[in-house]
Amino acid sequence: MAFPIKVCAVCSEEFELKPDKPGFANRCPECSSPESTEPETKHRMDSDERKSAAEANAARRQAMRNLLYRKDS
Repeated sequence: MAFPIKVCAVCSEEFELKPDKPGFANRCPECSSPESTEPETKHRMDSDERKSAAEANAARRQAMRNLLYRKDS
């Protein structure tokens, strides 16, 4: 059984679209190599940043609670 011949959207070369090919269906295997989506270094939060983020989240939750459950008189 012959596989369909496709043209790569990146480099314009022809390739066979085989089942279980990793990557995108419109890219050749060389161009569809896994791209790193995660940053190289993650930002570590210190205790002050964690505390301020927690306080901001608590304030957001309180504001949403007030908007959702307030009594209209």
